[in-house]
Amino acid sequence: MPILLCTVRNCGAPLVREERRCVCANAHSFDVARTGYVNLLQPQDRRSREPGDSREAAAARRRLFDRGLFEPLVRAIVEWLPLARGSAVLDAGCGEGHHLVAFRRAYDADAHGLDISVPAIALAARRDPSCTWIVANADRFVPYADHSFDAVTSITARMNPSEFRRVLKPGGRLLVAIPGPDDLVELRGQERDRVQRTVENFAPHFTLARHERITHVAHLDRDAVRDLITTTYRRRDASDTDVTFSRDVLVFT
Repeated sequence: MPILLCTVRNCGAPLVREERRCVCANAHSFDVARTGYVNLLQPQDRRSREPGDSREAAAARRRLFDRGLFEPLVRAIVEWLPLARGSAVLDAGCGEGHHLVAFRRAYDADAHGLDISVPAIALAARRDPSCTWIVANADRFVPYADHSFDAVTSITARMNPSEFRRVLKPGGRLLVAIPGPDDLVELRGQERDRVQRTVENFAPHFTLARHERITHVAHLDRDAVRDLITTTYRRRDASDTDVTFSRDVLVFT
Protein backbone atom coordinates (compact mmCIF):
# COMPACT_ATOMS: atom_id res chain seq x y z
CA MET A 1 0.00 0.00 0.00
CA PRO A 2 1.43 3.44 -0.91
CA ILE A 3 2.83 5.34 2.07
CA LEU A 4 2.17 9.06 2.44
CA LEU A 5 5.07 11.32 3.41
CA CYS A 6 5.06 14.41 5.58
CA THR A 7 5.28 17.63 3.56
CA VAL A 8 6.67 19.85 6.33
CA ARG A 9 9.92 21.37 5.10
CA ASN A 10 12.95 19.10 5.65
CA CYS A 11 10.83 16.32 7.14
CA GLY A 12 9.52 13.76 4.63
CA ALA A 13 8.87 11.14 7.30
CA PRO A 14 6.15 8.52 6.69
CA LEU A 15 2.68 9.48 7.81
CA VAL A 16 0.55 7.09 9.85
CA ARG A 17 -3.22 7.33 9.55
CA GLU A 18 -5.05 7.56 12.84
CA GLU A 19 -8.79 7.95 13.21
CA ARG A 20 -9.08 11.63 12.24
CA ARG A 21 -5.53 12.63 11.42
CA CYS A 22 -2.26 11.63 9.79
CA VAL A 23 0.85 12.03 11.94
CA CYS A 24 4.58 11.46 11.41
CA ALA A 25 7.33 10.46 13.85
CA ASN A 26 8.30 14.13 14.19
CA ALA A 27 4.82 14.94 15.55
CA HIS A 28 3.66 16.84 12.46
CA SER A 29 -0.07 16.28 12.18
CA PHE A 30 -2.62 16.70 9.37
CA ASP A 31 -6.35 16.51 9.98
CA VAL A 32 -8.58 14.27 7.89
CA ALA A 33 -11.51 16.30 6.55
CA ARG A 34 -15.05 15.14 7.23
CA THR A 35 -15.30 13.93 3.63
CA GLY A 36 -12.09 11.94 4.02
CA TYR A 37 -9.40 13.89 2.16
CA VAL A 38 -6.13 15.08 3.71
CA ASN A 39 -4.67 18.53 3.08
CA LEU A 40 -0.86 18.31 3.02
CA LEU A 41 -0.33 21.66 1.30
CA GLN A 42 2.30 23.82 2.99
CA PRO A 43 2.45 27.66 2.91
CA GLN A 44 5.56 27.61 0.71
CA ASP A 45 3.71 25.42 -1.82
CA ARG A 46 1.03 28.03 -2.50
CA ARG A 47 1.35 30.50 -5.36
CA SER A 48 -1.88 32.22 -4.35
CA ARG A 49 -4.30 32.33 -1.46
CA GLU A 50 -6.54 29.70 -3.09
CA PRO A 51 -4.38 27.80 -5.60
CA GLY A 52 -5.71 25.60 -8.37
CA ASP A 53 -9.25 25.42 -9.65
CA SER A 54 -11.76 27.66 -7.93
CA ARG A 55 -14.95 26.26 -6.44
CA GLU A 56 -16.84 27.50 -9.50
CA ALA A 57 -14.40 25.93 -11.98
CA ALA A 58 -14.36 22.58 -10.17
CA ALA A 59 -18.16 22.47 -10.04
CA ALA A 60 -18.43 23.43 -13.73
CA ARG A 61 -16.00 20.67 -14.72
CA ARG A 62 -17.99 18.15 -12.66
CA ARG A 63 -21.19 19.14 -14.49
CA LEU A 64 -19.48 18.70 -17.87
CA PHE A 65 -18.29 15.23 -16.92
CA ASP A 66 -21.73 14.34 -15.58
CA ARG A 67 -23.24 15.28 -18.94
CA GLY A 68 -21.00 12.63 -20.53
CA LEU A 69 -19.30 15.11 -22.85
CA PHE A 70 -15.82 13.71 -22.21
CA GLU A 71 -16.82 10.05 -21.93
CA PRO A 72 -15.32 8.88 -25.27
CA LEU A 73 -11.99 10.41 -24.21
CA VAL A 74 -12.19 8.96 -20.71
CA ARG A 75 -12.94 5.46 -22.00
CA ALA A 76 -10.04 5.58 -24.45
CA ILE A 77 -7.58 6.77 -21.80
CA VAL A 78 -8.63 4.06 -19.35
CA GLU A 79 -8.38 1.35 -22.01
CA TRP A 80 -4.91 2.47 -23.16
CA LEU A 81 -3.41 1.98 -19.71
CA PRO A 82 -4.68 -1.49 -18.74
CA LEU A 83 -3.88 -2.42 -15.16
CA ALA A 84 -3.80 -5.66 -13.23
CA ARG A 85 -6.64 -5.79 -10.74
CA GLY A 86 -5.73 -4.08 -7.49
CA SER A 87 -2.86 -2.08 -9.00
CA ALA A 88 -1.86 1.12 -7.21
CA VAL A 89 -2.44 4.17 -9.43
CA LEU A 90 -1.80 7.86 -8.79
CA ASP A 91 -3.55 10.61 -10.75
CA ALA A 92 -1.41 13.75 -10.34
CA GLY A 93 -3.53 16.85 -10.87
CA CYS A 94 -6.70 14.79 -10.58
CA GLY A 95 -9.10 17.74 -10.31
CA GLU A 96 -12.59 16.60 -9.31
CA GLY A 97 -11.50 12.99 -9.78
CA HIS A 98 -13.47 11.70 -12.76
CA HIS A 99 -10.58 9.92 -14.51
CA LEU A 100 -9.26 8.33 -11.33
CA VAL A 101 -12.70 6.99 -10.42
CA ALA A 102 -12.94 5.50 -13.92
CA PHE A 103 -9.63 3.67 -13.38
CA ARG A 104 -10.76 2.42 -9.97
CA ARG A 105 -14.02 1.05 -11.35
CA ALA A 106 -12.40 -0.54 -14.42
CA TYR A 107 -9.55 -2.29 -12.62
CA ASP A 108 -10.52 -2.32 -8.93
CA ALA A 109 -7.45 -0.14 -8.51
CA ASP A 110 -5.95 1.15 -5.28
CA ALA A 111 -6.62 4.71 -6.43
CA HIS A 112 -4.90 7.86 -5.18
CA GLY A 113 -5.69 11.38 -6.38
CA LEU A 114 -3.53 14.46 -5.84
CA ASP A 115 -4.44 18.07 -6.61
CA ILE A 116 -3.57 21.54 -5.34
CA SER A 117 -7.22 22.68 -5.36
CA VAL A 118 -9.13 22.14 -2.11
CA PRO A 119 -12.56 22.62 -3.80
CA ALA A 120 -11.71 20.05 -6.48
CA ILE A 121 -10.47 17.47 -3.97
CA ALA A 122 -13.50 18.09 -1.74
CA LEU A 123 -15.79 17.31 -4.70
CA ALA A 124 -13.76 14.20 -5.53
CA ALA A 125 -13.91 12.90 -1.95
CA ARG A 126 -17.67 13.30 -1.81
CA ARG A 127 -18.05 11.46 -5.13
CA ASP A 128 -15.95 8.42 -4.27
CA PRO A 129 -14.67 8.01 -0.69
CA SER A 130 -13.07 4.66 -1.58
CA CYS A 131 -10.19 6.52 -3.26
CA THR A 132 -7.45 8.33 -1.34
CA TRP A 133 -7.64 12.09 -2.00
CA ILE A 134 -4.75 14.40 -1.12
CA VAL A 135 -4.28 18.18 -1.43
CA ALA A 136 -0.64 18.90 -2.31
CA ASN A 137 1.53 20.64 -4.90
CA ALA A 138 2.77 17.90 -7.26
CA ASP A 139 4.91 20.45 -9.10
CA ARG A 140 7.26 20.49 -6.12
CA PHE A 141 6.88 17.16 -4.36
CA VAL A 142 4.70 14.08 -4.71
CA PRO A 143 4.14 13.12 -1.05
CA TYR A 144 4.48 9.35 -1.43
CA ALA A 145 7.32 6.96 -0.71
CA ASP A 146 9.64 5.72 -3.46
CA HIS A 147 8.27 2.99 -5.76
CA SER A 148 4.70 3.29 -4.51
CA PHE A 149 2.70 2.99 -7.74
CA ASP A 150 2.21 0.62 -10.63
CA ALA A 151 0.99 3.53 -12.74
CA VAL A 152 0.93 7.32 -12.64
CA THR A 153 -1.36 9.47 -14.77
CA SER A 154 -1.19 13.17 -15.60
CA ILE A 155 -4.26 14.12 -17.61
CA THR A 156 -4.09 17.74 -18.83
CA ALA A 157 -2.45 18.36 -15.48
CA ARG A 158 0.80 18.41 -13.54
CA MET A 159 4.10 17.25 -15.04
CA ASN A 160 6.98 16.44 -12.72
CA PRO A 161 9.11 13.81 -14.49
CA SER A 162 11.66 13.19 -11.73
CA GLU A 163 9.00 12.81 -9.04
CA PHE A 164 6.84 10.60 -11.23
CA ARG A 165 9.83 8.33 -11.82
CA ARG A 166 10.62 8.25 -8.10
CA VAL A 167 7.15 7.11 -7.02
CA LEU A 168 6.74 4.56 -9.84
CA LYS A 169 7.64 0.94 -9.19
CA PRO A 170 10.25 -0.65 -11.45
CA GLY A 171 8.41 -1.55 -14.65
CA GLY A 172 5.63 0.91 -13.86
CA ARG A 173 4.01 3.04 -16.54
CA LEU A 174 3.20 6.72 -16.88
CA LEU A 175 0.27 8.04 -18.93
CA VAL A 176 0.34 11.70 -19.91
CA ALA A 177 -2.63 13.23 -21.76
CA ILE A 178 -2.26 16.73 -23.20
CA PRO A 179 -4.67 18.86 -25.25
CA GLY A 180 -4.41 18.17 -28.98
CA PRO A 181 -3.80 21.04 -31.40
CA ASP A 182 -7.51 21.19 -32.26
CA ASP A 183 -8.81 20.92 -28.69
CA LEU A 184 -11.56 23.53 -28.16
CA VAL A 185 -10.63 25.05 -31.53
CA GLU A 186 -14.09 26.61 -31.78
CA LEU A 187 -13.48 28.59 -28.58
CA ARG A 188 -9.81 29.49 -28.69
CA GLY A 189 -8.49 28.84 -32.19
CA GLN A 190 -5.80 26.46 -33.35
CA GLU A 191 -2.91 25.81 -30.98
CA ARG A 192 0.52 24.33 -31.62
CA ASP A 193 1.32 20.68 -31.26
CA ARG A 194 2.73 20.00 -27.77
CA VAL A 195 3.76 16.38 -28.25
CA GLN A 196 7.43 16.87 -29.09
CA ARG A 197 7.98 19.31 -26.24
CA THR A 198 6.31 16.89 -23.80
CA VAL A 199 8.36 13.92 -24.98
CA GLU A 200 11.56 15.95 -24.61
CA ASN A 201 10.51 17.02 -21.11
CA PHE A 202 10.15 13.40 -19.99
CA ALA A 203 13.07 11.96 -22.00
CA PRO A 204 15.66 12.16 -19.17
CA HIS A 205 13.54 9.83 -17.05
CA PHE A 206 11.20 7.91 -19.39
CA THR A 207 10.96 6.24 -22.79
CA LEU A 208 7.93 6.85 -24.97
CA ALA A 209 6.15 3.54 -25.63
CA ARG A 210 2.94 4.70 -27.32
CA HIS A 211 1.31 7.83 -28.71
CA GLU A 212 -2.28 8.18 -29.92
CA ARG A 213 -4.46 11.17 -30.69
CA ILE A 214 -8.15 10.92 -29.87
CA THR A 215 -10.76 13.43 -30.97
CA HIS A 216 -14.43 13.78 -30.15
CA VAL A 217 -16.92 16.42 -31.31
CA ALA A 218 -19.99 17.16 -29.20
CA HIS A 219 -22.84 19.66 -29.42
CA LEU A 220 -22.99 21.87 -26.34
CA ASP A 221 -25.96 23.95 -25.28
CA ARG A 222 -25.50 27.38 -23.74
CA ASP A 223 -25.22 26.06 -20.18
CA ALA A 224 -22.51 23.59 -21.17
CA VAL A 225 -20.59 26.24 -23.13
CA ARG A 226 -20.80 28.52 -20.11
CA ASP A 227 -19.38 25.76 -17.90
CA LEU A 228 -16.61 25.10 -20.41
CA ILE A 229 -15.68 28.78 -20.45
CA THR A 230 -15.58 28.72 -16.64
CA THR A 231 -13.19 25.77 -16.61
CA THR A 232 -10.85 27.35 -19.17
CA TYR A 233 -10.94 30.82 -17.59
CA ARG A 234 -11.69 32.46 -20.94
CA ARG A 235 -14.00 35.35 -21.72
CA ARG A 236 -16.50 34.53 -24.47
CA ASP A 237 -20.22 34.77 -25.21
CA ALA A 238 -21.99 31.53 -24.29
CA SER A 239 -24.03 30.25 -27.24
CA ASP A 240 -24.73 26.66 -28.23
CA THR A 241 -22.19 25.21 -30.65
CA ASP A 242 -20.28 22.10 -31.70
CA VAL A 243 -17.01 21.78 -29.78
CA THR A 244 -13.96 19.62 -30.50
CA PHE A 245 -12.32 17.76 -27.63
CA SER A 246 -8.89 16.38 -28.50
CA ARG A 247 -6.16 14.63 -26.52
CA ASP A 248 -2.68 13.41 -27.33
CA VAL A 249 -2.17 10.38 -25.10
CA LEU A 250 1.43 9.39 -24.36
CA VAL A 251 2.36 6.22 -22.49
CA PHE A 252 5.89 6.10 -21.07
CA THR A 253 7.92 3.33 -19.48
